[in-house]
Amino acid sequence: QVQLVESGGGLVQAGGSLRLSCSVSARTFSHLHLGWFRQAPGKEREFVAAIRWSDGNTNHADSVKGRFTISRDNAKNTGYLQMNSLKPEDTAVYYCAADLSRLVISTNRASYWGQGTQVTVSS
Repeated sequence: QVQLVESGGGLVQAGGSLRLSCSVSARTFSHLHLGWFRQAPGKEREFVAAIRWSDGNTNHADSVKGRFTISRDNAKNTGYLQMNSLKPEDTAVYYCAADLSRLVISTNRASYWGQGTQVTVSS
């Protein structure tokens, strides 16, 4: 069983930065995979970034490469999504997701989800 709690969303101007946090509760982290997804109004939930907890190996969607960075802090059991150079089209509810065996690069690979946090980027 894995529990995820996101925080860090808010309102920011275009070009600004935000860091999202995902606090993870799990029995074991050895096979944990963590991911970030987002869903804008009227659109499907889409992949943003993923990380393999054991070695920090990462994947990022093309739309955020060079602007967003996923990371994790083993000591704090927390994952992060650093978002720089934000654009109005980044506005969405951002979700943390996890799985205990698969790299979380699509919604159907995630077994656990957080409640989501709103990110709004004004122009």
